[in-house]
This record gives sequence, structure tokens and C-alpha cells, in this order.
Amino acid sequence: MERNRFNKFFDQSDSILTIPYFLWLAFFVLAPLALLAYQSVQGIDGRWTLENIIRYFSSTSYLKMTLQSFVYATMITLITLTLAYPAAYLLTQTQHKELWRMLLILPTWINILLKAYAFIGILSQSGAVNNFLEWLGIGPKQILFTNFSFLLVATYIELPFMILPIMNAIDEIDSSFVQASHDLGANSWETTKEIIFPLSLKGVRTGVQAVFIPSLSLFMLTRLIGGNRVITLGTAIEQHFLVTQNWGMGSTIGLVLVLLMFLVMRLTNKGKGKSKGGF
Repeated sequence: MERNRFNKFFDQSDSILTIPYFLWLAFFVLAPLALLAYQSVQGIDGRWTLENIIRYFSSTSYLKMTLQSFVYATMITLITLTLAYPAAYLLTQTQHKELWRMLLILPTWINILLKAYAFIGILSQSGAVNNFLEWLGIGPKQILFTNFSFLLVATYIELPFMILPIMNAIDEIDSSFVQASHDLGANSWETTKEIIFPLSLKGVRTGVQAVFIPSLSLFMLTRLIGGNRVITLGTAIEQHFLVTQNWGMGSTIGLVLVLLMFLVMRLTNKGKGKSKGGF
């Protein structure tokens, strides 16, 4: 009897503790999505219309912009993954990996706007990079306001979000698996390919989500670093809300962006259950 009372009390306590979570979810996730959906079916004149949705899916400009956003987000993700995985693996083998983890976290505390302005100073005509090129006798080059500069800065900003989850995933691998692989005659490359990489895929998936999804909606870097030569969905949303004041079209693009993010999460999570069951 007493045990039933205790169980009932703790069940009620758990229910009470979930109330703040559901309130947060309602006010800061569901309500903004509902507001976007409401605005997307309204024209500039305030009337209900499906013109925004029809215009988005029938306009080659918006479809091209969506494809361009995917291309740039994919490039940023692939570059960061290529750099992050070897770096994460090497850092987990060091004696001071917690120090390195802290050093990776510190740059994420700096505002992205400050980072962008710092790179403007570094990559500008009179910046450190061009001064170095001039010292080498090459002469100054147009580096800022190019696709290269946009990819460079975006990769730098997103890199810690790829390294950290991969580091955590590699740290969680049981060292006995690696030792068993070596005992069976596998070299370091074979062990990495057959043991470490498959077991760290959870961190890779998390890193891909943490990099790809924000890269779809970049708009500050496209303006400050890319010089508006790089146009993404985030840039279009900013333009419609702050310049043209066409909130309906901006909300429509925002909803499309949210759906694309859910699609990416779905694709990256696909097969996770199988990989867990396989090991």
C-alpha cells in the first residue's frame, strides 16, 4: 500500500516537472511555427491567399536559391567533416584532450558578428593575408566578397560543432575493441576503417546536423563576407522581412526552410537503430 502511494507521488512529481518543458515547447517552438503558417497564407494587402506558396514553387529564382542553399550547405558540411574527423581522432589520442576540448569550445562563445568583422580585416585589400601576399611578391588579390571567402569563414565558424560530437563519440568507444582488432592482426588504418569509424557514426551524424542545418539559413556571412554574391534562403528571408516588408513570402520561405531541416534530420537519423543493433 505504501509503495503504491510512493509510486503515485513520484508519477505526479514527474508530470509536474514536465510542465515547464511543454510550456517552452508551446511558446517558443509551436507558436512561432503557427505564426509562420498564418503569415504565409496572407498577402501584402492582408487578404488570405495561396499566392505566396504558388509563387515559391513556380518561381525558378526561388527554386534556384533553394538548390544553391543546399549546395553551399553540403560543401560547408563536407569540408568541415574532412577537417574535423582526423582532428577529432588525433585530439582523442592526446594526453590533454580535455584542454583541447575546452579550447574548441571557447571560440563558440564569441559572437558570430565579431568573427565576421575580424575576417573582414584579415581578408580585405589591406588585411594581413594580402600584406603577406604582397611581401611574397605575388601582390594583393580580391579575397573578400568571393565564394572562397564565404566558404572559408563559414567552415571556420562551423568546425567546432563538427569536431566536438565526433570527439565525444570516439571517446565512448570501448578500448577493448581496438585492442582486439590489433590482436587479430589489423593495422591502424584497418582498425580505424572497420572499428573506430563505424562506432563513431553517431557523432558524425550529430556533427552533420549541427553544421548542415545552420548552413542552410546563413545570411549574415553572405552579406558581410560574400558581399551578397552568395544568396541563400536565409538571405531571402531577411530581405522579405526587413527590406520588401513582404512578410507572407518571408514566412513561406521560413516554413520551407523548417521542412528542409526536418528532412535533413530524418535522413541523417535514418539507419541509426540498425547501427546500434549491429554492434
